[in-house]
Amino acid sequence: MLYQLYDMQHAALTPLRLVAEATQATFQNPFFPGSYTKAGRAIAAGAELLERTTRRWGKPEFGLPTTMVNGREVKVTEVPVLEKPFGTLLRFQRAVPNDHPKVLLVAPLSGHYATLLRGTVAQLMQNHDVYITDWADAKMVPLARGRFGFEDYVEYVMDFIRHLGPDVHVIAVCQPVVPVLAAVALMAQMDDPCQPRTMTLMGGPVDTSAAPTVVTQLAETRDIEWFARNVIHSVPVYYPGGMRQVYPGFIQLTGFMSMNLDRHVGEHLGLFRHLVRGDGESAEAHRKFYDEYLSVLDLTAEFYLETVKSVFQDRDLPRGTMKIRGVTVDCSAITRTALMTVEGELDDISAPGQTIAAHRLCSSLPDGMKVDLLQKGVGHYGIFNGRRWREQIEPQIRSFILKHDSRGKHRTVAA
Repeated sequence: MLYQLYDMQHAALTPLRLVAEATQATFQNPFFPGSYTKAGRAIAAGAELLERTTRRWGKPEFGLPTTMVNGREVKVTEVPVLEKPFGTLLRFQRAVPNDHPKVLLVAPLSGHYATLLRGTVAQLMQNHDVYITDWADAKMVPLARGRFGFEDYVEYVMDFIRHLGPDVHVIAVCQPVVPVLAAVALMAQMDDPCQPRTMTLMGGPVDTSAAPTVVTQLAETRDIEWFARNVIHSVPVYYPGGMRQVYPGFIQLTGFMSMNLDRHVGEHLGLFRHLVRGDGESAEAHRKFYDEYLSVLDLTAEFYLETVKSVFQDRDLPRGTMKIRGVTVDCSAITRTALMTVEGELDDISAPGQTIAAHRLCSSLPDGMKVDLLQKGVGHYGIFNGRRWREQIEPQIRSFILKHDSRGKHRTVAA
């Protein structure tokens, strides 16, 4: 019922949003004298804020038509290479010979679309052949396509790795760190010939007891039935995935915003001031961030609840009790896949200590196949986006990948 009420509210606000759009267009029209006054700019700014706060945000585009390879701009084409009901393996195919290490970037399925990693992809594909997991919005997947739980996620990761072959390097950002580690461990236990060359785990909850945060405390102080009662709802029948049980994106977004409400209110007030002053560059930076931040998707109920219980409440992986299709996950079986962990000093979502715990679990790997990086001065998003990511973190990941890549011709690092 809550989902229907949310849709009804959105529909009811449509006339107000249209008025706001018209007002904004009028007071930004260069042929309208009022647009050159401070009052006119304030009206236009207020109208834009109203329009943006009542809009529903769809799936963004990656918007990466080109990249720089060896100092030359080349064309990039998005190519789906393996399509499954709940996710697509998407390649950023560059118009150059394929002579760089192959990287599978496993995007989070925790509310935002894979486009949240746009900056990650943009930097990686200068020196790598990049593929990404483009997860589907659960409300758009018909019930007939079946369920999608935590174990299915792990199997999807294994399928994508196998499709790309044994020379692939896997990078997991945030939520997928645990299922990726589990997938690689299972492949090692099977002696799968397609075990990846390396896995880089970035800011994920391998062992949440190592460094509690607001996120871990929320999961630990409520039983799984509380989550099922309070955040799980049915998709309305007028969507392709009608009647599917989901954790709706709009509820997730409310949780994201409430964690730093003062900051978000301040950012929107800042946008108003930038627009009134005519500071177009700052206003555009705000729009780009929030266009992505406000775009959310629904998670299947089973995936969300199983993740909360297994990763945050029962801590199955570090305790050695995680089972996938009846097989106990044993990270000590990993002997062929080199491991790198990346943490942010100021990360308040997956705090330092949670991800590096993977080194203890992968006890059979020699020290020469393990690297840990604690990046000073960055929070959660800073480890995979922004200046520190581009200038300090990605170069170290690149060197790690090149060191363990199977093809000797990759031993030189592009500038």
